[in-house]
Amino acid sequence: MNGLTRFDPFAEMRALQKQFFGEEWDSWATPLKSVQLATTDVYTHDDKELIVETHLPNFSKKDVDIQIDNGALVISGEHHEKNEGKNKKYVMRESSSSFYRRIRLPERADSKTIKADLKNGILKITVALKEIPKPQRIEIHEGK
Repeated sequence: MNGLTRFDPFAEMRALQKQFFGEEWDSWATPLKSVQLATTDVYTHDDKELIVETHLPNFSKKDVDIQIDNGALVISGEHHEKNEGKNKKYVMRESSSSFYRRIRLPERADSKTIKADLKNGILKITVALKEIPKPQRIEIHEGK
């Protein structure tokens, strides 16, 4: 049996960082592990509405901006949280989350009837879709 193990050149340095700074150092040193991007679902309902749902926990309506720009639905937002703890070791703790989504609207989208609701951390945008025109049937006459 082969006794080879994979060599990690940074394992010793991470162990020393944990020893000096504690277990929290590892999560602080690699902040992207805990970053969560806003999940966005786009679907149609009965081919009459386009629904866009974006999951935005801890966001309020003042944190979110929705615009129509050149045939696209643009959703953006930024949320700031500031805690000042009297009985905690830190003096001030600040965090920020932001997101940006640009969704191309179909040609039959009725941008004048867009509705947006934010409830329980889910932003739901409803865009009415204009009915697809039915093809015009041309009657064929028999020639004489």
